[in-house]
Amino acid sequence: MPSKIKVLQVIPKLGYGGAETGCYDLAHYLSEQGCSSFIATSGGALIKYIDRKKVKLIRLPVQSKNPLLIILNSIILSIIILFFNINIVHARSRAPAWSCFIATKVTGRKFVTTFHGTYNFNNSIKKFYNSIMLRSDLIIAGSNFIFSHIKEKYNKYLDSKKRLLCIFRGINVDYFHGKKINLSDEKKLIKKWNLNKDNKIILFPGRLTAWKGQEMFIESLSILKKKNPDNNFTAIILGNDQGRKIYKKKLERLVEQYRLNNEVLFIENFNIMPIAYKISDIVVSCSIEPEAFGRVSVEAQSMEKPIIASNIGGSIETVIDNKTGFLFEAGNPNKLSEKIAEVLNLSDLTLNGMGAEGRKNVIKKFNVEKMCFSTYSEYKKLLN
Repeated sequence: MPSKIKVLQVIPKLGYGGAETGCYDLAHYLSEQGCSSFIATSGGALIKYIDRKKVKLIRLPVQSKNPLLIILNSIILSIIILFFNINIVHARSRAPAWSCFIATKVTGRKFVTTFHGTYNFNNSIKKFYNSIMLRSDLIIAGSNFIFSHIKEKYNKYLDSKKRLLCIFRGINVDYFHGKKINLSDEKKLIKKWNLNKDNKIILFPGRLTAWKGQEMFIESLSILKKKNPDNNFTAIILGNDQGRKIYKKKLERLVEQYRLNNEVLFIENFNIMPIAYKISDIVVSCSIEPEAFGRVSVEAQSMEKPIIASNIGGSIETVIDNKTGFLFEAGNPNKLSEKIAEVLNLSDLTLNGMGAEGRKNVIKKFNVEKMCFSTYSEYKKLLN
């Protein structure tokens, strides 16, 4: 094995999503283990938090799916690999993975990929494009659900000589820790969002896109209001539309249609998520398509908040039903409404006990330290 591990992670953008924060956390962890750590990305809000003494940042248009840019990126990456003597290249998305694949073939370095999503396809060309994530020396699945998805959908692209394993994604449990939130910060946010303290706060975090289930969530709130008129609540839909203006307008019309203008609040940008969780009474993740991991479910548990999640995808692995949270029938607004009403009526003692179990669950299985250590260990095995 080389005397020093040098890892280049390549990701389209470094925002606040699960793949991006995982990349960020691992980059700094590697530096603390005495490795040389590099990130190649096109940009993103998380860049400003990178410790430049620990991690070298390289700006490249690796977010582009343009074939010419993919080839150009591969040439530049090859030069970077040789100049810094990088021995492991880790791609976290398909377009940059094609560039990394070419660059590692040219330079003879180890290639790692993390399968962060289901990467749906409707034809053989798209499936071939997705298959780049399976052409590495080490393939990491972020959950058992993704591991099974790979085995089922991409079996013909799997090479028995290459290692496929599951490393659960992790979160920073010190950051997502309710006891570390200042009361003054809570009060400021409650005032900023103009929230009624007498209402129960239902938080739905996630970018605004149809498969996340915002439409169904709004419908479930309408049912909840009709069946439980005495339950006063404020539902916060927290997420950026990422250019999906028509979808945002559709959601706003639904709120008007169901006469929920006084109950539903749209918040577009807020990055200090622990405070948002802390001021909430219930957290909801109601995706109508499987989540690859279900970061919201894990963050809510770490913050000791009751999570209600769809019974599909990664949430089945991260939420222990009726112990650390609740699962409901995916895509069914009536079932979601019933579950919200049930949680609203639970005693503080029950909720506190569930919150404690949720945090234990995350610390044991989904801690970022565990994710980073497991990935680092696999890097060492790969070089050996």
